[in-house]
Amino acid sequence: MTYMQDNPAMLCLKFLLFALILIHLLPTQLVAQRSKTPWQTLTGDAPLVIARGGFSGLLPDSSLDAYSFVSQTSVPNAVLWCDVQLTKDGTGICFPDLTMMNASNIQDAYPKRKNSYLVNGVPTQDWFTIDFTFKDLSSVFLIRGILSRSDAFDDNRYTISTVQDVATQLKPVGFWLNVQYDAFYAQHNLSMSTFLLSVSKTVAIDYLSSPEVNFFRNIGSRFGKKGPKFVFRFLEKDDVEVSTNQTYGSLMKNLTFVKTFASGVLVPKSYIWPVDSQYLLPHTSFVQDAHKAGLEVYASGFANDFDIAYNYSFDPLAEYLSFMDNGDFSVDGVLSDFPLTASSAVDCFSHLGSNASTQVDFLVISKNGASGDYPGCTDLAYSKAIKDGADIIDCSLQMSSDGIPFCLSSIDLGESMNIIQSPFRNRSATVPEIGPLDGLYSFSLSWSEIQTLRPAITNPYNRDFTLFRNPREKNSGKLVSLSDFLNLAKNSSSLAGVLISVENAAYLREKQGLDVVKAVLDTLTKAGFGNATATTTKVMIQSTNSSVLADFKKQSRYETVYKVEETISDILNSAIEDIKKFADAVVISKKSVFPVSASFTTRQTNLVERLQKFQLPVYVELFRNEFVSQPWDFFADATVEINSHVTGAGINGTITEFPLTAARYKRNQCLTRKDAPPYMIPVQPGGLLTIVSPTSLPPAEAPNPVFTDADVSEPPLPPVIARSPTASPGPLSTGEESPNGQTRVTLSLLLSAFATIIASLLLVWSH
Repeated sequence: MTYMQDNPAMLCLKFLLFALILIHLLPTQLVAQRSKTPWQTLTGDAPLVIARGGFSGLLPDSSLDAYSFVSQTSVPNAVLWCDVQLTKDGTGICFPDLTMMNASNIQDAYPKRKNSYLVNGVPTQDWFTIDFTFKDLSSVFLIRGILSRSDAFDDNRYTISTVQDVATQLKPVGFWLNVQYDAFYAQHNLSMSTFLLSVSKTVAIDYLSSPEVNFFRNIGSRFGKKGPKFVFRFLEKDDVEVSTNQTYGSLMKNLTFVKTFASGVLVPKSYIWPVDSQYLLPHTSFVQDAHKAGLEVYASGFANDFDIAYNYSFDPLAEYLSFMDNGDFSVDGVLSDFPLTASSAVDCFSHLGSNASTQVDFLVISKNGASGDYPGCTDLAYSKAIKDGADIIDCSLQMSSDGIPFCLSSIDLGESMNIIQSPFRNRSATVPEIGPLDGLYSFSLSWSEIQTLRPAITNPYNRDFTLFRNPREKNSGKLVSLSDFLNLAKNSSSLAGVLISVENAAYLREKQGLDVVKAVLDTLTKAGFGNATATTTKVMIQSTNSSVLADFKKQSRYETVYKVEETISDILNSAIEDIKKFADAVVISKKSVFPVSASFTTRQTNLVERLQKFQLPVYVELFRNEFVSQPWDFFADATVEINSHVTGAGINGTITEFPLTAARYKRNQCLTRKDAPPYMIPVQPGGLLTIVSPTSLPPAEAPNPVFTDADVSEPPLPPVIARSPTASPGPLSTGEESPNGQTRVTLSLLLSAFATIIASLLLVWSH
C-alpha cells in the first residue's frame, strides 16, 4: 500500500481512473437533472422566445412600439432581437437590413440617393444605411416590410432607433444583436467589432449572432469571460459563407468546428423540418446532432402569416409545437415575428398530452366536418373532426331527386363538387327562390348520380390571397347520406352529439315535392336517434327559418338552433321572446360579437350576454385558421381569436372548419391560473385603433341593424305539393325515379287501368 501511495506513476493512473469515472457519471447526472424537466433542450430549460425586431408581425420592424409591445404580450424572459446596421458615421442602428427601401420611407425622404453595391458578390440597387449619417435618418420613418401586413401604422412616424436607444429605454431582460454583413461594412471602412466593443460598455448584450465565421474569429476573445453567447447563424444550405467559401450545407456537417467559436447555432426551419411542395418531410437529426456537439439550436423563420406547411392547417401554434414538443427533441429557442404565439406555445400548450383534461366548457361544433383539411361533408372530413376532438359534428342537409337526404355544404353542387367534367352539366338551371345564377342543384340528380361526382375542398381565400387548403387531398373522400352520417356519429365514443342544418325546406316542399322535415325525422328514427331512444347523443336541428324549427318542435323533442344570418348590433327583447318559442339556442356571426372596420375590431356588443340572460346558449361562426380571416387584433392567430370569444365574450360554442384548433384550446393549461398571462388575456376590442395614426383610421361605418320581431316571424311551412313527372323533364335521366316516386307509380296504375277499360269497351262494341 505504501509503495502504491508513493509511486507517482500509480498516482497519475489513479487520477486518470477517477477522471474517467467522473466523465462517465457526468452524463448520467445530466440525464437525471433533465429527467425533472419535460423539455428536450440542451439545458432542460424551456425554449427561448426571441422577438425579431420586436412584435414585427403587427408593428413596423425595429420600432420602439414593436419592441415595447413584446413585454405586454409575451413570456417575461422574451428576448428582443436587433438587426444591427451601421450608418455612414458608424452609428449602430436597429434596422432589418442594410438596404432600406423595403421597411422605411427612405425613397420619399431621399428620392435621388439610390445607390448600387456588391453585397456578398451580388450587385444590389437600393438605399443603403452606409450612405446616410444618423442625423440624415432622423427624417426617415419605419413602415411595414411585408405587404400582407397592415399599413395602418405606416403613418405613425416611427423613427429609427440606435442600439443604445432600445437598450436604455426598454431595458430588455434579454438583448440579441444580429450582425448580418460584417464583411460588407469592413469593405466600406466601417468596423462592426469596434462599435460592438464600444457599446458593450454601456449596453448588456446577451446574444450575438452572425453568419460569418471571421466575425467570431476576430471578436471572440475581445469580449472577455462576461461577453455574450455567440450564435453562428446558418443561411440557406446552398448559400456560401464568405470567409470560408464553403456552403452552409457543408458547414452543418462539421458542427465540432462551429463549437470552437460558438455556443449555439441559428438555423432556418427547413434544417429541422424539411418541406417538399409545402408538405413536411420527416424531421432531420440536426437538433440531436447539435446537442451532442454541445450546441444550442435556435430556429428562425417563424411568422403567423406566411410560410406554414399544409400539415399545420394554417395554425401557427401547431408549427411551434412541432419544434418544441414532438417527443424526439426540442429546439432551444425560436425567432418569431409574433412572440405572443410562441409564448403561448411554450407556456400554455406544450406537454399537454392526449389525455389532458378540459379546462373550459364550450362546444366545438364542426362546419361540414374538418372542412379546412378535407372536402366538406365527406367521410374523411367527419372522421378527422371526430379525431381532432369536435364535440358536435354537423350535416348540412340536402335532398336528391329520389328523396335521399345527404350531407353537402350547399344545395348547389357546383360550390363543393367537381362538376366541370360532369355529364350532368346540362341540368343546370336558374332557381330565383335560391339564387340569381345558374346552378346544378341537388334535387336535379338522383343520389346514385351524385355519388359519381368528386367532392372538392373549398378554398375561400385562393382568389384574393392565393391561399390553398391541403392540395393533395383536394378531391379526397366520399359524400355520406344522412343515414351514414348518423351511424358514424353513433359509433363514436367521444362525440357529444350531431347538428343537422336544414335550409330551403319551403321551396323543396312547394316546387320539388320533397319533405325535408319528414326525411330527417324518419332517418333519425331508423338510425336509433328517435325521441324514445336511450342514446345519450345530442341531436340539434339548425335553420335560418323559424317555420322549419317550429315544424320540428311540433313533431319531436330535438334541440333546435336558430341561425341569425345577418350581422346585427343588437336584438329586441320581444324578438328574443319569439325565438324562445321555437329555438333552444342561437347562432350568430363573429362580426355580431366584435364589429370590424378595415380589419380592426371596433368594439364588443352585448348580444351574447343578452341572449344568455334569456337562457339561450350562443354559438358563433365561422372560425377559420387562415390569418386573413381574422381582424388584426387577433395577431394572425386563430387561438387568440377563440380565446377572445370564449373567455372574453363568453360564447357557448365555436362553429369551425378546423376543430383541432378549438379542441386544443379547451385543454389550455394557462386557463387554470388565477392570473392569466398576457398572451392568454382576451384582446381589448378597438384597442389597436388607439395606436393608429388619425390619418390612417378607418372611416366610421353605419351601425349594423337591430334584430326585430319582424325578422323572426314567418308563415308556416307550406304543404308538400307533389311534383308532376313531366314538369321538369330536363334534369331527370332516362329511367330515373321521380322524387315523389309513389305518385308516379299511382299514375302509371291509373293509366294502365284506363287503357284496360278502353280495350274492354272496344271489344264489347265490336261484338
